[in-house]
Amino acid sequence: MPTTSSRPLVGRREEISRLLALVHAAGRGEGGVLVLRGEPGIGKSALLDHVEQAAAADFQLIRASGSEFEGELPFAALHQLCVPALAHLDTLSAPYRESLLVAFGLADGAPDPFRAGLAALELLATAAGARPMLCVVDDAHWLDTASARALTFLARRIAAEPIAMVFAARDRDPVRGLDELPGLTVGGLSDAHARALLAAEKTVTLDERVRDRLLAEARGNPLALIELPKAGGFALPAPSPIASRIERSFRARMAELPVDARRLLILASADPTGDPGLLWAAARRLDIDVPAASAAAEASGLIRFDTRARFCHPLARSAAYRAAESEPRHAAHRALAEATDPETAGDRRAWHRAQATTGPDEQVAAELELSASRAQARGGVAAAAAFLERAAALSLDPAKQIERTLAAARTTLEAGGTDAAADLLASVDTETLDIPQHASVELLRGQIAFVQGAEGAVRGPEIILRAAQRLAAVDPERSREFFVAALEMGLVVGRAAGVLDRVLDAARSAPPGPPDLLDALVRLTTEGHHAGVPALRRALTGDDGWTRTPALATVLAGELWDIELHATIVDWLVRTGRDTGSPMTIRLGLSQVALHAVLTGNFGRAMAAVAEEEAIADAVGDAPQLYPRVHLAALRGRREEVLDLFAQATTRGNGQLTANAHWATAVLHNGLADYPAALDAATRAVASGDLFLTGIALPELVEAAVRCGEDAVARSALESLTERTEPAGTAFALGIAAAARALVSDAEADHLEALGHLANSPLAVHLARTHLRYGEWLRREGRRREAREHLRTAHERLSDIGLEAFTRRAADELRATGEVARSRTGHSHDHLTMQETHIARQVAAGATSKEVATRLFLSPRTVDAHLRNIFRKLGITSRRQLRDMPDLRDATVTS
Repeated sequence: MPTTSSRPLVGRREEISRLLALVHAAGRGEGGVLVLRGEPGIGKSALLDHVEQAAAADFQLIRASGSEFEGELPFAALHQLCVPALAHLDTLSAPYRESLLVAFGLADGAPDPFRAGLAALELLATAAGARPMLCVVDDAHWLDTASARALTFLARRIAAEPIAMVFAARDRDPVRGLDELPGLTVGGLSDAHARALLAAEKTVTLDERVRDRLLAEARGNPLALIELPKAGGFALPAPSPIASRIERSFRARMAELPVDARRLLILASADPTGDPGLLWAAARRLDIDVPAASAAAEASGLIRFDTRARFCHPLARSAAYRAAESEPRHAAHRALAEATDPETAGDRRAWHRAQATTGPDEQVAAELELSASRAQARGGVAAAAAFLERAAALSLDPAKQIERTLAAARTTLEAGGTDAAADLLASVDTETLDIPQHASVELLRGQIAFVQGAEGAVRGPEIILRAAQRLAAVDPERSREFFVAALEMGLVVGRAAGVLDRVLDAARSAPPGPPDLLDALVRLTTEGHHAGVPALRRALTGDDGWTRTPALATVLAGELWDIELHATIVDWLVRTGRDTGSPMTIRLGLSQVALHAVLTGNFGRAMAAVAEEEAIADAVGDAPQLYPRVHLAALRGRREEVLDLFAQATTRGNGQLTANAHWATAVLHNGLADYPAALDAATRAVASGDLFLTGIALPELVEAAVRCGEDAVARSALESLTERTEPAGTAFALGIAAAARALVSDAEADHLEALGHLANSPLAVHLARTHLRYGEWLRREGRRREAREHLRTAHERLSDIGLEAFTRRAADELRATGEVARSRTGHSHDHLTMQETHIARQVAAGATSKEVATRLFLSPRTVDAHLRNIFRKLGITSRRQLRDMPDLRDATVTS
């Protein structure tokens, strides 16, 4: 087959240089990735062929590709990439081996979706141990969602492996994740290089004016320069996209072939696997003369059959498929379905059957529904949505059609396809629905609106509330659940404050029911904390009903000032997330672990939890949660980091996150003794009205206002704080309130009361700050000896925890009493990144490199590389020395 690799690569010096540098680095054990982007025909595939030829002597070569007509079969492309390395499958641990088998549909079960990616990394790293590896992925813009996620995951984690990965993708078809990888845009050839390519191709002599027009309209696209003259020149009545013209060239060549050769090309274009055995079996079912047809097809240069059927270019495959009439195309899919093994490739068989069906077919629809369930269990949410959408289209029973359409919309939304989910819902005739079905449609529409930005945050609650009200008469219990669902969704997208007011206002007309979370929230907002807090506590601690709304539960535990209840919920979240593999649950749990650790003064634990949440976010291609980092940076006194995080929070446009950032800025400036700045930030944080966040921001507002002489502001803030803390009655609540009251009253008894309450709580941060404020008060009263005692205690505790700004403030106060603060030993995590802190803590607790790698989605080799950096930074040489460091011993939080 004439391939792009057989042609000279004219004008591609920079691209070739980048690719060869990537390969040479991988040969030294320094893996890397490069994504080639450009329009169809620009030469990406030629560059892939070139780098394959350059590496052929020293590297193992593995190739995979996306498929336009394959639909969304999960992990299809990842399977292609892993097949050559499956000989090493038995070397993997049992969980990894099982994850890959299930992901590839070779075993039953529901694997942890992250473990499948990590298992693939270990499989390829093992295979690359004997000889460096080059992984080439063409047509990456057509990768199935599960493979795109897994391959992006792999590409980010091969820095310590002898593996080079090269992707080729169209620049106008972005793939989530791949766009964040190092890339190179492949542009058109210069006029001189375009003429050189025509000369090298020995293109038939053209009239000079025709040649000039060809050069102008091809715009340096190499495939256009090669293919278009074969289609009879460029004298077209009107311009059309380059890709369409090239496809027409391929169609013209296909039209000249014998009938059987054309039918074989259609069959090959409909089969995404390229498996010749499958292709020949399907061809025989169509009575195609395989030897003659394959010889004619290969002679055309459009395709080649060896270990895999490969078209000369993706546009050739596209042309073959699109040029086919509907009946030959349906026949091709029917033959492929019959030739596909239902045991090992049941989902692919079901998809082919669906593509071969011209009208409603309940049997095929039911088969697709089963495939959707299997796909979802294997992490292929997008695949499940595609199966369900097609199943709905083939349904005979109107009720089943609606049910499948709603299921498709739900899974499409879960897969991130907001617009596609909305389109599916738009296809539902709501006039034919009963009330529960109509409510289900509106719930989905509301959830879609929620994630569509600021405007959706207004429409989303209104739609869900309409659904709740619609259900009130026929299903009161479900109606009340819808009200709470709106609140939970508001927290998930970070716009809880505005949503809370609207939902609870509407909930006053909700159908009555037994006292529950909704009832408690209504009482909290209408009757105040004295009436609402006891009801809230009963709702949260009664029957663990908070497990249905964990995001809301963590916030309400904070509103109750109940650090023990918060710890219980966090523990459940982490365990449940690990048991189920749910990324949303484990990420929420880890973020709350970090928040809890910040409040209790264990910054190493907080950093480790943040690092693990970031690793999971990276694995699923999502942005990490910012609020735990905001809280940690604020209390550590890291000014530049807080300002950077504040900018990120503002950019994300998330109201709740911005309120967190305002709180963090207030804490930072109170620590730095910049009280006017703290007053401004705390005022903004309190104005948000968020549950929990308003409560913890009020003490910052009281302190800043007192220091600025804004007595009225301080008294008003104290009154609001007392209204929240008094009915809560916990040591946390009473201690915080007494500490704030001491600032306003200037009474020693209030300082002592605060110290008494907080001494009985795990809130080391607030206890240390209370010692600082009492010491400051004692110094102003002229009681220097007593002041030194409390300031010394404050300095030691603040320093031990790592509150750098407050530690400096305590040192300044001590100096004012005539005593110089002793310098304290630094923390291990002061010298390490968050990821290194996590690794160091886990290794100090006895974890192996493989166990740490599993937790952070890295390869063991990468963990060992991090350990070498950790040893260097800490001035040690062994794992045993890590275990001897006291501030690294507590690694149980993320186990």
